[in-house]
Amino acid sequence: MLRYILSMMGFVVGLVFFVMLSWILCAQRTWYSYDPLYQILSLVKDYLIFIMAAIILIGWTLITHHFITLPLRYLDEIVGASGKLITSREESVRLSGVLGEVEEQLNRFRLQGLSAEAMAKEAEQRKNDLVIYLAHDLKTPLTSVIGYLSLLQDEPQISPQLRERYTGIALDKALRLEELIGEFFDITRFNLTTLTLEPEQVNLSRMLEQITYEFLPVLSEKGLSWELEIQPEVQMNCDPDKLQRVFDNLIRNAVNYSYPDTPVSLSMKIVLDPPPEVVASSAPGQARPLALQASPSGRLETAWVQIKVSNHGRTIPPEKLGRIFEQFFRLDSSRSTSTGGAGLGLAISKEIAELHGGQIHAESENEQITFTLWLPLS
Repeated sequence: MLRYILSMMGFVVGLVFFVMLSWILCAQRTWYSYDPLYQILSLVKDYLIFIMAAIILIGWTLITHHFITLPLRYLDEIVGASGKLITSREESVRLSGVLGEVEEQLNRFRLQGLSAEAMAKEAEQRKNDLVIYLAHDLKTPLTSVIGYLSLLQDEPQISPQLRERYTGIALDKALRLEELIGEFFDITRFNLTTLTLEPEQVNLSRMLEQITYEFLPVLSEKGLSWELEIQPEVQMNCDPDKLQRVFDNLIRNAVNYSYPDTPVSLSMKIVLDPPPEVVASSAPGQARPLALQASPSGRLETAWVQIKVSNHGRTIPPEKLGRIFEQFFRLDSSRSTSTGGAGLGLAISKEIAELHGGQIHAESENEQITFTLWLPLS
């Protein structure tokens, strides 16, 4: 609107200036009545007001039309550029100079779309590769189960000791087969379902004590031991089933990637005001924790539950550490699926933590791996 008003004012002032300058120049010349130009200028002089009004009206019409159609031209330009974001994403968007900010935003969206598309394709490829590997690995235990069961069937006079041995091997292979099939179901469930919380009041301290006790046989197989530091009687409102899945994933991860005969530490305590990046990274709309107490300055501080799971193992490279929570990402990218599962455990754990209004972070240095889970007490 300001440009429109200034354009109109400039047009009128310019017209007046042109008329005055023409009047001065014409006054300095000697005119004769038989001169055709003199007759035309005399006619213009007699109807000067009407002519100027007509010129102003025409100028106003043209300027108004220009400013009315200008946004439509800009809109057409933006629509065309938006269409290119779909048809030719590799090419940068180019707009008129006045649309520089819009051009910058569209190019930012283009780059974000390319990045998201590349990540989606990579995740899909990792999933497809994993499904192929799992399908291939299903054959090995299945073949073993069929083989040993066939031996038991074909050799009815086999000794009890050998029969027990064959039965044990077939059972181990069948259990492995069950794990692999479970990983297939995990992939399907993660793609087709959305996690929702069913919160209830839970004694988190007892829950962690129970989970760590249940993992004692698993730890003993690798010569691992617990180092526990669990603050007693911590009550919080949460979904216990889904949090149990988080704890199970973190502990299994620590067991799978620990050196033999080393301790695995688990600590849980209430802290006030976690690092700012934890609060800032919480998803919008999530519940904020309740105030626990007032600080000496009188400011209300918020209460969080901090849970750490640490183990001694090979240091995770920074490039892998930054992707450890991605779907279908496995630290061990080899075909063996004896550790790491389908690469969904940590991705699901992160989603569950964020649904509770918290966050989960991973650190690895000096052959120590630490996962820190922050959960708001409310």
